[in-house]
Amino acid sequence: EVTMEDKKFLTLAEVKDIITERQNEGELTAEQKLALEHSQKFGRVETKKARKLVKELLELGFVSEVNAVKIADIMPTHADDVRLIFSKERASVEKKDIEKILSVVEKYL
Repeated sequence: EVTMEDKKFLTLAEVKDIITERQNEGELTAEQKLALEHSQKFGRVETKKARKLVKELLELGFVSEVNAVKIADIMPTHADDVRLIFSKERASVEKKDIEKILSVVEKYL
């Protein structure tokens, strides 16, 4: 049985690396091919940068791992895009926190 604790959130860059590695080992399933295409099309930063960005966002103290990964995948440049990522949270994210997130992201663009 897989629980939430067993799950690891991966950036699109990491997904692309994993599937590319699998492709080198043999034939990909239809789902893996779709995931690879998606990660190639929408991944905006390379794996090392994406992981460093996620780490830096987590260090802010108010960004969850799942949201940090979403931010690394989307690379938002506007406050509205950040608000959208946090829209499922119960508490709204403050303007000063949005600005902190955007300034961290800016370093990786």
